[in-house]
Amino acid sequence: MLGFLVRLLPFWVREPLLILVGSVFGVRILYLAVVEKDWALAGIGAVFLVATAVRVHVVVRALRARRNNPAPTRPQPPAAAQQRPASAVPAAPAVREKEPNAWGQAFAAVGVFAVLGAAVWLGPKLLPSEAHGTPHAVSCPGGQETEPPSAYRKTSGAVTGAELCKALNTPDLARLLGTPAETATGASASNGTAPLTDGKVAQPEAQVEFDTYTVNVTVTYNDLSIAQYVKLMEYGNEIDVRKLKVLGRPAVLSSDHTMRIEINLGEGSGGPVEQGPLARTLAVALDAKDGGGYYEITVWSTSGAFPDDDVLLDITEKVLPAIPERAV
Repeated sequence: MLGFLVRLLPFWVREPLLILVGSVFGVRILYLAVVEKDWALAGIGAVFLVATAVRVHVVVRALRARRNNPAPTRPQPPAAAQQRPASAVPAAPAVREKEPNAWGQAFAAVGVFAVLGAAVWLGPKLLPSEAHGTPHAVSCPGGQETEPPSAYRKTSGAVTGAELCKALNTPDLARLLGTPAETATGASASNGTAPLTDGKVAQPEAQVEFDTYTVNVTVTYNDLSIAQYVKLMEYGNEIDVRKLKVLGRPAVLSSDHTMRIEINLGEGSGGPVEQGPLARTLAVALDAKDGGGYYEITVWSTSGAFPDDDVLLDITEKVLPAIPERAV
């Protein structure tokens, strides 16, 4: 259909249009071929430019022919034919049909489609990211969706999962992880309670996912100190344990495997719990006195790799000050 409409255009509009389109697409495809080192794209771009060169040759020949063979003038009638009776009503003078200006049509076509070509070329750079498919970072869930359990009301200073998510899901998080070009693909929060506590210990949680890494932050409001936490590690499977101080508070780094659970929604059943990728966790006391309770910030990836400890420390020093402090 488009080809049929193009063929209906006058020669001096159609040919400049095809020359412009062929030039724009040919140069653009060759540029992409050089950037991506794709020989197939280079061949396609060369075909566009060759076809454009052929049309330029056709237009040049047409212009030369038009210049060498000007339009013939209308022959004058013989003198005898010009004689007419004096009483005859003079005929209206013949109006010579004005021929279209070929150069004007050509320049108009080139001007219009130059604007269209520039819009196609520069559009992805000038339009907002969502207009050409680049997603924005996801937002955290609202804080008023569900009422927190009673443990949150009974625990002074307890924050919610939504507040943790807001502190974690910052524009700097991808840069701190060493993947500045990535945007968050998922963000979640929950107002849960610690296991084996009969719902009496508040344990809010938030998680932000990227293509490369996943970051999780949890706060446990119990009486367990970091010193006791380290002693428990001696009986667990944690490896590469390292004690340190973060923001003036006792802290400990450790590694352990995550758990992988497969759930089949169609059959309403799930598979066995399997060992997931290795994760790195930094636990930090809620206060400098280490009176009980701790933050845990964990990083892992599906490949099993995680960034250096310095990255985890930088994330912690960025996130913890952003978590709201409540009166205890």
